Amino acid sequence: MPPLAILGGQPVRAKPFPSWPVFDQNEEEALLEVLRSGKWWRFSYGQGVELREPEPGEPRSKVAEFQEAFARMQQARYGIACANGTAALEISLKALGLGPGDEVIVPAYTFVATATAPLQVNAIPVFVDIELDTLNIDPRRVEQAVTPATKAIIPVHFGGLACDMCALLAIAERHKLLIVEDAAHGHAGTWRNRGLGSIGDAGTFSFQASKNMTSGEGGLITTNHQDVAALCESYLWAGRETGRPWYEHYRLGWNYRITEFQAAILLQQMKRVEPQNAKRCENAAYLSGRLAQVPGIYPLRVPEYVTKPTYHIFAFRLDELECGIPRKNFLEALAAEGIPCFRGYAHPLYKNPLFLNQDFYPHGCPLTCGQYAKPIDYASFEACCPNSERACHEMVWLEHRLLLAEQRDMDDIITAISKIYEHRRELNECAEKTRI
Repeated sequence: MPPLAILGGQPVRAKPFPSWPVFDQNEEEALLEVLRSGKWWRFSYGQGVELREPEPGEPRSKVAEFQEAFARMQQARYGIACANGTAALEISLKALGLGPGDEVIVPAYTFVATATAPLQVNAIPVFVDIELDTLNIDPRRVEQAVTPATKAIIPVHFGGLACDMCALLAIAERHKLLIVEDAAHGHAGTWRNRGLGSIGDAGTFSFQASKNMTSGEGGLITTNHQDVAALCESYLWAGRETGRPWYEHYRLGWNYRITEFQAAILLQQMKRVEPQNAKRCENAAYLSGRLAQVPGIYPLRVPEYVTKPTYHIFAFRLDELECGIPRKNFLEALAAEGIPCFRGYAHPLYKNPLFLNQDFYPHGCPLTCGQYAKPIDYASFEACCPNSERACHEMVWLEHRLLLAEQRDMDDIITAISKIYEHRRELNECAEKTRI
């Protein structure tokens, strides 16, 4: 093979991959429609927390239209749109009754919001390990972590691959636990042909800029329970109640609103997500099959219960000893070949200063304010999360936008990785000399 680009050779790829987000005149026209209407927030269309039924031919709130359409797509009865995915987690936990003294089991390998959302309602996040070959929460570790104080589990459908919900539902039933699915990566994804976010007691989604559906920011809660949906609505709108006066507030809530502009964009993005996901799945399957032939490269396993993955992230594990390349060298060489790549999380969540220093609320809440009796040392979770530690040292991430390209573009990724493997000795020798 020709020399590596990082050593002076020509890169495998010079042209860019598809950009993100994807948009066209449909999003532009939808935004202009809202702009010109002068109705930029949901309450322009009705009084009270619940919208009144529109008259025939009367314009309708984009927020109301979107949250109903998205809930249908995910096969849930109710959808409640909000400011972002983090807000969706906080609202859903509070609506389900989680609070001081309650333990919530979360995976150690995920975005920080999964673990800080329990803290925001004064509950205690308890970390458990993941399956190394899926990056999803390990049900066996969940079972081991259950205590009398455990009240809920937040499984994360990481990268758009569904968790083992059969095992998690069984655990929840045995121990009378709630399940909140963190489906921030799972737009239009399914588990055993059931929409992600419709399986547990509630589900949460993000529409942040990097997500497979985006309006820059935004979030949504799904649930099949009317009482939970009503509470989510109330908490979202500063504690108001349906049918009561506007300035009458019944419970401590937030102003976590989403705008008509965001909903207008998301209605258009919804039209794209299914065909885009199909393209991602096709390319991900091709990549996985070819990359598995390179020594030391291990793409994620797709269990049979993952009936529709979404591939928000295409991730593979780099076994440095087997491949013969330190991940740092590999990532630098791959980027030089024109393939954007990332290492993912630098360390598991429990190693963040936030948790090591327990810098949550003043006066020690929620750990020492009288509702939680036992001490907790987040540094100690390292001993029980070996797979999360390995994932932080071995994973390589590719953005989902790369999977929107054609198969010949996937061949560039494969060629670049094969090229790095063939030249691993020269790459490592050069890196060592540079360090010296």
